[in-house]
Amino acid sequence: MTGLILLRLTLALIMFIHAVHRIKTGTVSDFGEFLSMSIFSPIGVPVAWSITIYELLGSLLFAVGWLVRPLSVGFIAMLIVGIMMVHFPNWFVVGAGKNGMEYSVALIAGFLAVAFPNSSSKK
Repeated sequence: MTGLILLRLTLALIMFIHAVHRIKTGTVSDFGEFLSMSIFSPIGVPVAWSITIYELLGSLLFAVGWLVRPLSVGFIAMLIVGIMMVHFPNWFVVGAGKNGMEYSVALIAGFLAVAFPNSSSKK
C-alpha cells in the first residue's frame, strides 16, 4: 500500500467518524443550532445534515478512490469554514491551547496531498 493510499483511507475514516459520532449521539441538530447562530441563519439544521451526509457518503467514495479531487475540495472548504467559525485564532488543540486549528490544518494538508499528488517528482 502506498503512502498516499494510506493517507486517503485515514482521512476518509476521520471524516466518516465525525458524521457517525454526530448521528449516534444525536447532535446533528445541536450542530445545526450552532450554525444557525452564524451566517447560516435560519438554515443551520439543514446545513448540518448536509455536512453530515457529505461526510458519510463522501468519505466512502473518497476511501475507494472515486471523485478524490472534488471531494477533497469539499472537505477542505468545510475545514476552512470550521477554522473561521470556531478554531481561529488558537493554534493548539490541547496542551498549550484549547480548540485550536492545528488538527484542521493537518487534515487540509492531507487532503491537498491526496488530491494533488506530485506525479512528476524525480526519485
